[in-house]
Amino acid sequence: MRWSFVIAYYNEATFLSDTIASLAAQSVKPFRLILIDNGSNDGSAAIARALTARLDGIESLHLTEGKPGKIHALETAMPYIDTDFVAFGDADTWYPPDYLARAQAAYDADGAALVAVMAVDVPAPPDGRAARRKRFWRSVVAAKLWPKQTHTGGFGQTFRTRAFVAAGGYTHRRWPYVLMDHEVMQRVLKLGRAAYPPDLWCIPSPRRSDRRRVRWTLGERLLYHLTPFAAKDWYFYRFLAPRLEKRRLTHLNLREKPWEKL
Repeated sequence: MRWSFVIAYYNEATFLSDTIASLAAQSVKPFRLILIDNGSNDGSAAIARALTARLDGIESLHLTEGKPGKIHALETAMPYIDTDFVAFGDADTWYPPDYLARAQAAYDADGAALVAVMAVDVPAPPDGRAARRKRFWRSVVAAKLWPKQTHTGGFGQTFRTRAFVAAGGYTHRRWPYVLMDHEVMQRVLKLGRAAYPPDLWCIPSPRRSDRRRVRWTLGERLLYHLTPFAAKDWYFYRFLAPRLEKRRLTHLNLREKPWEKL
């Protein structure tokens, strides 16, 4: 078994079934599916257990973390990640059947220096003009212009486990704010390279189009791109962290579901 796939969820009964179904269809098996319930009260945990009980070729591990916040849920999973590679996903995202296979092919082709393989989030249909344009921009343009930055979110990250663990993994102590997927990449990329294969993609739910409560400002984003990698620690821990703290943009904002109020 070479892969673990980690998903932390909170009240995702509407989407969890489709996400698990997409993982059940993966061409790479066996793999371990680690699901962490972060205090759901909508039946999500029962759905997850019922669906995974029928899966072939997938070792399912169900964990619970009552402390609110995705970072706490991901920390709970850390001791159970011991395969060669680990993928992190979201409970409202669809993964094509060759998702793990394409990521694994990239790792096997490039060797130990490749520590992260990242997927691009695309709108449906995945072969439509908008999806093709986004894949080209992220995988071909942005990844070449800024190779030591992250160009995807926590829905589409995979790591060589040895490097991910050596970098400290997801931890509340290091980073209790939003943009945790960017911060963890800052640490992992000190240990090697990242790749963005154009054919590695996933489809997150479109409900998350309004991300104002978990965003950085335009100025913060531009400075992220302009800051050399050697100074990225300064950027995250001396510049960005105090600003996010002042705006109270902690990982708890990720639990908000503003679309439910519409």
